[in-house]
Formats: sequence, structure tokens, C-alpha cells
Amino acid sequence: MTDRALVVVRAGALTTVQDRGRPGYAHVGVPRSGALDGPAAALANRLAGNAPDAAVLETTLNGCSVRPRSTVTVAVAGAPCPVTVDGRPAAWGAPVRVRAGSVLDVGAATSGVRAYLAVAGGVAVEPVLGSRSTDLLSGLGPAPLTDGAVLPLGTPRRPPARVDAAPQPAPPDELVLRVTPGPRDDWFTPAAVRVLTSRTYRVSPASNRIGLRTTGPALERARRDELPSEGMVLGAVQVPPDGTPVVFLADHPTTGGYPVIAVVRPADLAAAAQAVPGTPVRFTAVRRR
Repeated sequence: MTDRALVVVRAGALTTVQDRGRPGYAHVGVPRSGALDGPAAALANRLAGNAPDAAVLETTLNGCSVRPRSTVTVAVAGAPCPVTVDGRPAAWGAPVRVRAGSVLDVGAATSGVRAYLAVAGGVAVEPVLGSRSTDLLSGLGPAPLTDGAVLPLGTPRRPPARVDAAPQPAPPDELVLRVTPGPRDDWFTPAAVRVLTSRTYRVSPASNRIGLRTTGPALERARRDELPSEGMVLGAVQVPPDGTPVVFLADHPTTGGYPVIAVVRPADLAAAAQAVPGTPVRFTAVRRR
């Protein structure tokens, strides 16, 4: 391995390698995976001078620390958090030069859940089915980071962005998810469909990269027979037997046997990735496009 590499000093609660994922393989049972907050990952790449599809590190809640073996340019975006180099404050949301051997720390999120660390040249682990993303459900791609792991880096192609700070949306105080009813809304009572789009739910601590779980009023089924397993899409709002909605995120299973009452607009899922447990959630019905 060359000196173009990162040594993981502190892996954090859950830090994974992510890019745009591997869409197009659902027919063979492979989830799309990829960065949960795609716009934040893309911004980090732009700031570091990378192409949009370069692999980045996605942290969860308490960040991570890395030591580059050579001098690199990095950028952190997504959940606001303190960034330090050898203990000294550095910019969040702007390019930062880190000397070889220094420790870059991406601290705990002050709001939101997931921060994205891009390094000029991108994280160059071996791709699987065209993607370097970690897929927690099927085990494809590199394992979640552990202390002492070494990650290879690619070669920078472009200079970093010339900005002091890039504007970013704040993590949501209230998560509003636009949904298109169906395809199995007829498996629920009319009252249950009204409850979904009129009552407030909250983000459950059990949420993960597979799904945004919620707590709130249970949705009553109109049918009690079993649904044959069928294909699932990103943003599907599946309702398990306890009656509370689960929004499928990037590592979702490609099939499922519980009915899907609605589907969330893809544009709303980045905010879902940054909603901390307890955040109010409202589902708003929109017309089918």
C-alpha cells in the first residue's frame, strides 16, 4: 500500500464507506445502499475537489478520527459537528488541509445524525458490483470501520473548492415526508389511512440505515390474510404487525411480506437521514405523478 491512505484512530459508533450505491441489482436481491444523505455527501466531495461518485466516510452521531499517511485535503459536511486537526479547531463545510501524521477528528454531531468526510482522491477500497458502499443488510462492500483499519485513497484529480463556508440545510426539527398512497393502502381501514396523514409520529431510536422506524398511533389493518412477498422500493412505508410505519432507507430489503401503505418522495429521504430519535414526523399525502 502507498502512503495515500487513512489510518482509523477512532471508528466512532458506526462509520461506513459510502458512495452513490449500487442501484439496479434489486432483481438479484442486492439493495442499493449508498450515502443516506446524498446531497451532503455530494457537497463534501465538491468541496474536496472530487467527482460526485467518489467514496466518502459516513459517520453516525459521534463522528470518527483518522490519521492520513500523506498530506491531504478533506471536507466535512452533513450533520453540524466540531472538526479539529491535532486538537485545533478546523472548518466544517469547507476544505481543510491536513498534514501527514496529523489526527483529523470529526466530533459528535451537535444536531442531526450523519456527517460526511470526503478526502481528495476519494476512499479507494475495492468496488463490489460497481460500488464501494458498505451494505449492512447483505454484507457487501467494506466492513464498518474499526480502530486501526487502513483505508487506501485515490489520486486527486481537481483542486478543492475555493470557499470559506458552504450553505447546507439544517437537520429537521420536524420531519415532513410527502407520500404517495399505495400500493397496498387498501389493506388498511380508511381510518388508518387518515391517521397516517393527519397524526404526528416520532423517530424511533431503533432507526438505522435499513429503515426509519417510528413510534405513534398503530394503523389498523382491513385484511388479516398474509401478503405474498413482493418487491420493495426506496422510501416504501411498510407497516409491520405492530402497526407503526417504517420508511425504507438505502440498505432496505429488496422484498418484503408486510403491506406498503405509501411511498415517500425520494427528495425527502435526505432529511430523514438526519432526523434524530424523538423528532416529530408528519406524512403528507401528495398526488401520484
